[in-house]
Amino acid sequence: MSEFFTTKRIVILMIIIILGIVLGRLAVRAFLNIMLGGSLFGGDFL
Repeated sequence: MSEFFTTKRIVILMIIIILGIVLGRLAVRAFLNIMLGGSLFGGDFL
């Protein structure tokens, strides 16, 4: 049983890390688009 829980914990940690990386990159990209007036909202603000 301990091996099952360890494997399950590793899988959950991997999913959380992957989601964190993806969401982090999206947040950075959105922040840079807002700061630089990018095309995130379909137009340049500056």
